[in-house]
Amino acid sequence: MSVAETIRKKIEERLEPARLEVKDESHLHAGHAGAREGGESHFRLLIVSDRFEGLSRVARQRIVNDILREELAGPVHALAMKTLTRGEAEA
Repeated sequence: MSVAETIRKKIEERLEPARLEVKDESHLHAGHAGAREGGESHFRLLIVSDRFEGLSRVARQRIVNDILREELAGPVHALAMKTLTRGEAEA
């Protein structure tokens, strides 16, 4: 399973998102520190989940970082994310 697929699976299982985008942006970082040959080292996420209701931006990001702890300790060098509730996404 690719790193992107693993990220998608873990987020879907734990956060049941209404919307999830997993973008591999590794090609933008080729030759930089942390970039792996073949990509899958730099990702951008958009997660829309009701599980974020009432949580600060930092608390939401901590949840995602915890879910992806293994990937962040291994193949993922950089992770950018936007975490929204369904209401925020519709506004």
